[in-house]
Amino acid sequence: MACHTDLENDGRPFAGGRGLETPFGTIYSSNLTPDEETGLGRWSREDFFNALNEGIDREERHLYPAMPYPYFTLMTREDTDAIYAYLRTLEPVRSELPENDLPFPLSIRQSVWGWKLLFFDDEEFVASPERSEEWNRGRYLVDGPLHCGGCHTGKNALGAADDDEYLRGGVLENWFAPNILGGENGGIVDWEHSDIVEFLGDGRARHTAPMQRMGEVVAIATQFLHEDDLEAIATYLKSLEDDPREEQDQPDVARVETGEGIYFDNYAACHAADRSGVPNFFAPLETSNKVLAEDPSTAIRIILGGARAQPTEAAPSVLAMPPFAWKLSDDQIADLLTYLRQSGDRNAGSVSASEIAEMREYLANEH
Repeated sequence: MACHTDLENDGRPFAGGRGLETPFGTIYSSNLTPDEETGLGRWSREDFFNALNEGIDREERHLYPAMPYPYFTLMTREDTDAIYAYLRTLEPVRSELPENDLPFPLSIRQSVWGWKLLFFDDEEFVASPERSEEWNRGRYLVDGPLHCGGCHTGKNALGAADDDEYLRGGVLENWFAPNILGGENGGIVDWEHSDIVEFLGDGRARHTAPMQRMGEVVAIATQFLHEDDLEAIATYLKSLEDDPREEQDQPDVARVETGEGIYFDNYAACHAADRSGVPNFFAPLETSNKVLAEDPSTAIRIILGGARAQPTEAAPSVLAMPPFAWKLSDDQIADLLTYLRQSGDRNAGSVSASEIAEMREYLANEH
């Protein structure tokens, strides 16, 4: 629903038209309602299965992998048939969609054939007999229908998932979806099993609240998962370990001291003087997988533009962080983040003023 609803333009649910910015151009989501002319009204159950399992539409045209069939191919036929049956119950909506904005030859769908030849495997999910049923269920959900790697796994130059970067974080529309490995050295190593369950199910947790794109995922999707499935996801993520980080050069002492002063003047009232935050309200910054991410894009973007948590049934209040682009200069934000990124257990490296300036320009052009 999140991808196939044009939320920015008050679009009808599942009627498509939402633009996804990729490094190659903008791709617009399709209409999933059973409209005969512009939606799935003429699609059979087999057509729908082939789209999710093989990445081809009812005219046997290749689908762009912005539609995450490399993940959906792992889904069981029972699950894809259930989704099809649900979509058939929706009210048909006629929706004329914009043309994808892609350069030649990517604008020719046949070009996707070569991409699929290199990077796509039509495969079934195979449970690991050495692992518990709950662990296998968690891996199925993470790698299949939830397609967490679509955002949280790094991509190669051609936009395919890099297996070496599995769930270690990835860039989408200039947001950095953070590392969500829960074992040793992982991005959420400080999270308990229950924190993951609460984050995905309630939309609040000790460490953070889901905001922006992830806020949509929780509000529209994961808050409605069964408790057993949330537990399974947490079990799987907590089992995934990461390699130790490379040591970072120590930042200039003067920059750290300046950043510390900026923090106390602007953020300590909410996030506490020791950066420990307020559980379920203001994130603890010394363990934040956004602040300490190898790529600081999301932290930069939140400081410049602010962020807002999505309400859920369990947490209907709307938490928000105000923007500071109007108040802090590029140098000040760079010093602030340099201080925050070296002050916890995981030294994440310095941030430059040029990185802040690039994001500031991107946000200005976005609007």
